Amino acid sequence: MLRTMLLLLVAGAAYAETVRLPGLKQPVEILRDRWGVPHIYAKNTDDLFFANGYVNARDRLFQLDIWRRIGTGKLAEVLGPQSIPRDRMARLFRYRGDWNAEWQSYAPDTRQIVTAFTNGINAYIKSLNGVRTAEFRAAGYEPGLWTPEDCLARIAALAVSGNAIHEVARAQQVAQKGLGAALETDRLFPKPNVTVPPGVNLAEITYEVVREFSSLMTAPVFGQGSNNWAVDGTRTASGKPLLASDPHRTLEVPSLRKTVHLVAPGWNVIGAGEPALPGISLGHNEQIAFGFTITGTDQQDLYVEKLNPQNPDEYWYQGAWKKVEIEKPKLAVKGSSPREVELRFTVHGPILYEDRAHQRAYALRWVGLEPGGAGYLSMLSGARAKNWGEFRSALSRFRVPSENMVYADTAGNIGFVVAGAAPVRRNWTGLLPVPGGGEFEWSGYVPAAEMPASHNPAKHFLATANNNILPPGYNRVLTYEWGQPFRVQRVEELLREPKKFQVPDFETMQQDVLSIPARRFQAVLKKWKPAPGLQTMAVQRVLQWDARLTTESVPALIFEIWLSKLAAALQQPTNLELLLQKIEGNPAPLGTTLDEATSEMTRFLGSNMDTWQWARASQIQFRHPLNNRQWDRGPMARPGDPNTINASAGGRAQPSGASYRQVIDLADWDRSTMTNVPGESGDPTSPHYSDLLSDWAAGRHHPMPYTRKAVEAATTERISLTP
Repeated sequence: MLRTMLLLLVAGAAYAETVRLPGLKQPVEILRDRWGVPHIYAKNTDDLFFANGYVNARDRLFQLDIWRRIGTGKLAEVLGPQSIPRDRMARLFRYRGDWNAEWQSYAPDTRQIVTAFTNGINAYIKSLNGVRTAEFRAAGYEPGLWTPEDCLARIAALAVSGNAIHEVARAQQVAQKGLGAALETDRLFPKPNVTVPPGVNLAEITYEVVREFSSLMTAPVFGQGSNNWAVDGTRTASGKPLLASDPHRTLEVPSLRKTVHLVAPGWNVIGAGEPALPGISLGHNEQIAFGFTITGTDQQDLYVEKLNPQNPDEYWYQGAWKKVEIEKPKLAVKGSSPREVELRFTVHGPILYEDRAHQRAYALRWVGLEPGGAGYLSMLSGARAKNWGEFRSALSRFRVPSENMVYADTAGNIGFVVAGAAPVRRNWTGLLPVPGGGEFEWSGYVPAAEMPASHNPAKHFLATANNNILPPGYNRVLTYEWGQPFRVQRVEELLREPKKFQVPDFETMQQDVLSIPARRFQAVLKKWKPAPGLQTMAVQRVLQWDARLTTESVPALIFEIWLSKLAAALQQPTNLELLLQKIEGNPAPLGTTLDEATSEMTRFLGSNMDTWQWARASQIQFRHPLNNRQWDRGPMARPGDPNTINASAGGRAQPSGASYRQVIDLADWDRSTMTNVPGESGDPTSPHYSDLLSDWAAGRHHPMPYTRKAVEAATTERISLTP
């Protein structure tokens, strides 16, 4: 490859570079704005996505290589034998079906787009001519080349689909407490008719069943705190809709989101996707805007397969012994000869664990293993929709993860629809593992036309926050498990305010840390008499509080620590709604638990209550995957908790939150704003490695330039790609 660089010496001029790349058909322009976002202008689709792959690799090569290895089971190749169990589990979850059906499921031109994208990644890798970037020097290896199939790995979608782990945890609770007592601690809707499936011994189902499987999960399913909402033009100053979306996942460096603007015939989209996939999953095109939160549809079932006592390579299915499908691939292992691993499958899916002592195997059926199961790739269709009808049609391709999609368009419409495949279970709930003999099988999927949806509602707004989104009277089951209702309650409370909204109003809403549970807790305390002394002092602080979980707040910390002690005492570690209902009915546990909370705060923070600030317990550090401290960022104090709009989650070290935020103005695309934390680049030497972190922490967004004029005005770097 021939590269020439031209540093423009004119004061204020943008840095310019020309790169000659084999594989391009026509020249491509990449204009990078001052916030690190690349705006790619191409003359055809192949060159557009070739450049998309090239710039993603240029910005995030080490992250891309790690994600490829995680998704395809190739970590041991660079990390050694300790990664073999994880690699084996990852290979269990590769796609094994009809490849033509797989490629066609996302969009008619998926193979073309993904091939161009991976060609672009490989073009950047080859351009390095063996020179290692900083991360690869530290890791001691070189990046591998990509194949198009690498983009279809399933592992990323598992992190937001944890029903099988819930089934095992519930089975343990039922075995220990009995069915009725175990279900009391669950917040299930609609009320299910749960029975223990015949032939399943729940006492045998321990955490060992999903121990290795859980290593593939990188974040909790709920507690991620995603929010989205839209209002129509009757509620805005411009008379056109506004849309906000802030998907929450693990916060790390580099960001798991990659922002890009793609312009070519048939394409003019801007927003965020994942760096290992072409295109975007939320953002806008010339006609529509869209954002998402996780629905939590139950897309997994754990099957208890009966093994043949005389031959463990057979299992019982539909009245006969059936052969276990066995594959024995070899893994490349750093510092060792290749290792053969055994992968075993039943008709239901990969076997996660075998209990030979009881002649049982545990197999997982999951939507993601069927055609179209690569998470978010179906947005290659969704991002090109021009109206509500086309958008809903495109989302019928969407399989995993399940999403609450909120929509707005320039014609003034707003909408909401659940995307993602919802299995139909005719004779069981999916809440507990079931026998694999053939009596419990999916009966297809809920038709896309029958998924919950709303278009131009009479209230003039739409909002979701991982909450129960089922319309009144809806008779299909998507799941029985929903996130807590408090964030969406707060969003709707703010949207009902009598005002005409503008972009800054939605930016402020995304930073809101008022806690509805705290207000309910205060209502209980008003009727309760604490003991004199420290108890009274603490209660007075909480009662005088504005219920906002700001970093400097003393009552915020008292409330959170007290709540954690109540959850332990009432055995409600995750069901805050039920916990609040219990103390609203019986405040007796308040005294003992407050003593425990104040004792803990005194022990760790001292006796001066003024130092008991929420910042002392709510911190975040952005950690680099190489555990290189100089590449970490933070720690920094975080406001909010899992139940505030500005949500933080994951315990006192707060690793989950809004990885990306957007507010989109349908009246003027250039008034839209966004932020991606901690920055657009994964290169520690880049100025865009963490330049957005302080703004993110302070609640500031940056412009989202869309028109060519706005992009040019914000450009600080020009990259010309030529064939």
